[in-house]
Amino acid sequence: METKQKHIIWKSWVNVCRFLLAAVFIFSGFVKAVDPLGSFYKIQDYLTAFGMAAWFPTYLQLLFAIVLSALEFSVGVFLFFGIRRRFATTLALLLMIVMTPLTLYLALANPVSDCGCFGDAWVLTNWETFGKNVVLFIAAVSVFKGGKQIIRFITAKMAWMVSMYTFFFVFVLSFYCLDNLPILDFRPYKIGKNIKEGMEIPEGAKPSVFESKFILEKDGKKQEFTLDNYPDSTWTFVETRTVLKEKGYEPPIHDFSIVSLETGEDLTDSILSDKGYTFLLAAHRIEKADDSNIDLINEIYDYSVEHGYGFYALTSSPEEQIELWRDKTGAEYPFCQMDDITLKTIIRSNPGLMLIKDGVILNKWSDNSLPDEYVLTDSLDKLELGQQKQESDLRTIGYVLLWFIIPLLMVIGVDILVVKRRERKREKNKELPQP
Repeated sequence: METKQKHIIWKSWVNVCRFLLAAVFIFSGFVKAVDPLGSFYKIQDYLTAFGMAAWFPTYLQLLFAIVLSALEFSVGVFLFFGIRRRFATTLALLLMIVMTPLTLYLALANPVSDCGCFGDAWVLTNWETFGKNVVLFIAAVSVFKGGKQIIRFITAKMAWMVSMYTFFFVFVLSFYCLDNLPILDFRPYKIGKNIKEGMEIPEGAKPSVFESKFILEKDGKKQEFTLDNYPDSTWTFVETRTVLKEKGYEPPIHDFSIVSLETGEDLTDSILSDKGYTFLLAAHRIEKADDSNIDLINEIYDYSVEHGYGFYALTSSPEEQIELWRDKTGAEYPFCQMDDITLKTIIRSNPGLMLIKDGVILNKWSDNSLPDEYVLTDSLDKLELGQQKQESDLRTIGYVLLWFIIPLLMVIGVDILVVKRRERKREKNKELPQP
């Protein structure tokens, strides 16, 4: 009797751990899949922190980001349905064996600010991440040891269909969001957000103090400057970065600073306070930007000039790279400097286009979905394009769940019918007289 009770307790514990792991892996894999470039940037942060960035080409880093999200999501689905139990439990344990000591090191050494385990959807401190991974490690060990106790919801003959569709779904989702923009935006620069309000400090709160640093070069010598001592035009711009001088309350948007390349003037307030429309072309590294749609970008700039709208190209690249871009593309629009990380956060495309009005983000476009002459037929106030794009995260999540769950429900339905048919056939055979 006591042995039976222990078996029930152990089986219950294994299945509780199984559902905990399933929920975490599905969530983690999904938020990475809808923002593959965000995962790619975080991997770059890791490699840079460990001095290994030059070891792996960029395309392998991006591929790893996509594969990692697919594996996490698939392991979560497999654990939830109780299929591919040996594969799912083994991979879950291996992931936790790697991630738990890694996050302990991150918590102790703090080479990166957060591990990025849940992307921008849920940002944890390094110590919070380590604590979470300790719990998940215990759960992973439990399901690995008690894999046979996992209750299966789908028969083995149907498991391959669920497995194949899960892989297909998560890879299609990742590549769609990579080619366009993330279907869910967890960042502070989401459509509908007011950038000025996102930069505000609550009354009484002590603000963090940031400073823009500019690296310029003259006669082969590089030197660092601030806005207060920005030199004359005989110096050549190399790069810019935003430095935290004193930690305080950190608003959602804390490093949004637009500096004119030509004059060194800070244009942030004038651009965000403009009551008219302003196009912001974001290219965090102009030398790596896709120039396949440059004619379309030039047309949008001409359209902006014709209707009196602002148009600024934002980049963190040095001046010589900007000049190469101008020579190559015939770009006539003004360039401004902005922090590289900020540009990566604003839009997951290089280049990408953002439309704002009075500091409010009205729309965003990736390089592959820019508005063309067939859309820009009149002034923006008369076009749907000039209105804030209506987005609903709940509706988007609902659509995604429908695309994923409905096929799975069909598979489960077929599986149930097949099982019942077998049972009826078995019962019928029992009723037949034996020879």
